[in-house]
Formats: sequence, structure tokens, C-alpha cells
Amino acid sequence: MKKNGIRKAIFPIGGLGTRFLPATKALPKEMLPIIDKPLIQFVVEEALAAGFDELIFVTGRGKEAIENHFDIAFELEQTLRERGKLRVLENVRACSLPPGCASYIRQQEPKGLGHAVLCARHLVEGAPFAVLLADELILGGRAPAIAELVQAYNTTEGNVVAATDVPQEHVSRYGILAHDPRNGMTCAVRSIVEKPTPEVAPSRTAVIGRYILSPRIFDYLTRQEPGSSGEIQLTDAISAMLQDGTPLTGVYVSGTRFDCGARDGTIKATIFQALQDPDLAAVVHEAINTSNEKRAAS
Repeated sequence: MKKNGIRKAIFPIGGLGTRFLPATKALPKEMLPIIDKPLIQFVVEEALAAGFDELIFVTGRGKEAIENHFDIAFELEQTLRERGKLRVLENVRACSLPPGCASYIRQQEPKGLGHAVLCARHLVEGAPFAVLLADELILGGRAPAIAELVQAYNTTEGNVVAATDVPQEHVSRYGILAHDPRNGMTCAVRSIVEKPTPEVAPSRTAVIGRYILSPRIFDYLTRQEPGSSGEIQLTDAISAMLQDGTPLTGVYVSGTRFDCGARDGTIKATIFQALQDPDLAAVVHEAINTSNEKRAAS
């Protein structure tokens, strides 16, 4: 895809992944695979396909495997070459990022998404930038999800967030938008509330892990008080900017979204991906049929 005018993308990856323990005791949650590709690779490929060429990873203790994943593995590649496993070699080499493309910085304390973004302030250098969350997987759209946000950003002012409607009973998991009626793929946002209860939520429209933000957000994050869960929330800073007159646009992305921060979302994403491959699709159907037959026999 042709390069867009926004070059920098931030990947906050310092979280502990407690919902996937014990698997994430020694393995970063962003390295959990959907079949044979880790979550973080999906979102990095999304950013690269949308034209971003400066990738900023905000990491934490125990995340070294992510940096290694995107590096060149000389010994592994040589072994694959010698054994004639050229297709596997091609897939391994596709993980490696171009020289100078990636920066890695530490979020030394888990103070929330807003704090993680703030840690990258000195690398953004006053330009608009993207934020992509690895545990929000968006697959099968007309274009990379973050590219759809860039398109909206280029035709509007202010900040842009990805949005989707969620079940009423799930609104307390998300930042929820109060907005004007949809205009095609977008909506003008009036306010945003972080993790409201279902009784007071202004809508069922949730923010889902993709953002295009003005660098002015850092001024708000610097003075942002801890909010929900005692953390510095990115949505609180976006809300403060909105109240001060900076417009906010929600984009209903065309892809299918999976919450891979939860077990059910990871299972759904894995099945979705498997069904795109004729060989794996047959395996999925066989497993389902076998399960149904055993359940019926019991």
C-alpha cells in the first residue's frame, strides 16, 4: 500500500496477560499464536500494509521474545536453508523488520494504556501517530483497519478511534461513545466514557484498540489523573481533548474484530483463520463433527 502521511505507530505491549496464566508466566501474551502467527505480528503487518514505517514498541520486563521475533535469526535461517525448507524459511524471514524500522522502550511500571503511550512521547516528535493494541485482532476487512482510520483522519479534524457495537452486557469492558447518527463508516463523537456500567452507558458503541491521535494528546496525558482501575487511561485524555473542542471521529472498521485479550475471542479468531485455509477448514469441521458425535453418544 502507498505510504500515508502518518509514519509512526505505537504498540503498547507492556501488559502482564493475567487472563492467560499460566501460559503467559514466561511468554508475552502478544506472542500467543493464532495458529502459527503470534498476535503482535498480525498488528505489525497491519501497520506496515497501511504505510507506517516507524514502529515504536512500548515494552516491559519479560518482553524480550517480541524483539527477538522481529530480528533476523541467522542460525535458524541457515538450518532451514540447509534442510531445503524454503517455504518455512520464507515465512521466518517475513517476520524480520527492515533495519531502523523499530524502536523499543520500557514502560517500567504498569500504569495503564495512557501511560504506555506517554512513554513514547520523545519518539513521536510532534507528529500525529497511530496506536495499535495487539490483543485487538481485526481480520478480513476491505483494507487494513488502521488504514481506514488514516483515511478518516485525512478528511476530518482531531482524533480518530476505531469503533464497533458490543453487547449491552459487555459495555463495562470498554470506552463507550456517545455519538451522532452514523454517516457511512464514521460517526461524530459527542463524549466518551471509560468502562461505564450497562445502566448508564450512552450507547453500545465501543472503542476497539486502534487510534490516530494528535501529538497534543501528550499534554493531556502528562496531567491526567489515574482513572478506571487506578491507571492513566488513554480514553480519559481523549475525552478531555474533546471537551476542550478537539473533534473526535469514530470509524466502524470493515473487518471482523476479535478480542484476543480474552479466551473466547482467541478461540474465535483461531477458528476464523483456520476456515480461510481449505486444509485446516476440513480439520475444524472434522473436530466439530467428532465432538457432536461423542456428545450424542453420551
